Amino acid sequence: MELTKRDLGILELERTWWTHPASRARQIADTLDISLTRYHELLDQLIDSPEALEHDPLLVLRLRRMREDRRRSRRFTKSTIEEHG
Repeated sequence: MELTKRDLGILELERTWWTHPASRARQIADTLDISLTRYHELLDQLIDSPEALEHDPLLVLRLRRMREDRRRSRRFTKSTIEEHG
């Protein structure tokens, strides 16, 4: 499967969003015309694709690590709360 124009736009935004004066949410709305929630759903699917990994391996691997860190942090927080009631 080939990356779509929207896929490329998402990867580009992830690569450069911090260099722009507008907020990330505003950039997503302005450039991709989708909600922040939908953006994160699409990004999560996209970084699992071999095509995205081939297109920009450093970005995709960094985003995968960040996602795993967030998941690990949520699991740790949830288990800590359950243990201490």
